[in-house]
Amino acid sequence: MGVDKIVKLVGVLVAVVAAFVTIPYSAVIVALLGIGGAWFIAEDDRSRFLIAAVALNFAHDGLDAITVVGPHISTALGGVNGLFMAAAATVIVLGIVDRLKP
Repeated sequence: MGVDKIVKLVGVLVAVVAAFVTIPYSAVIVALLGIGGAWFIAEDDRSRFLIAAVALNFAHDGLDAITVVGPHISTALGGVNGLFMAAAATVIVLGIVDRLKP
């Protein structure tokens, strides 16, 4: 398992656990792991990642109607949404930098 997969898995794990347990500075940790994980997203996969990030942003609260597990799944996806938004911002900046390079 490479560093890229480890960073991404730790990011998802921290985002999901932080949604249920109080972790000091969890938002900062999740954002930094999102930024770190975005560096490993291949240039060909960036547009698909951005579409997935937008879809997750719109859909993460949609599961509250499920009786027992819906709010828990929505909370976990909300944490992952924070991770994806930090990574999406980094992907956008990396795309701008790539376009401005001579």
